[in-house]
Amino acid sequence: MEVEILNSTSLARSKGETCIICDKEKTIGIHLYTSFICVECENEITSTQTSDEKYKFFLEKLRRVKNPPLYS
Repeated sequence: MEVEILNSTSLARSKGETCIICDKEKTIGIHLYTSFICVECENEITSTQTSDEKYKFFLEKLRRVKNPPLYS
């Protein structure tokens, strides 16, 4: 039997994280700095042509990676 020690990181992974693109809680994806992008959004971003209107949407969402929100 395998036992995992629960810490804040493993607990967050089991619950999921909020994707910065679709704003939905997902469990599988990638991290850019401190931001999380789910696999579905990652695939959509990489397959979108630069001439597509959705490309501008992705650029706006990805700007949040560069400028994380400030919490007071």
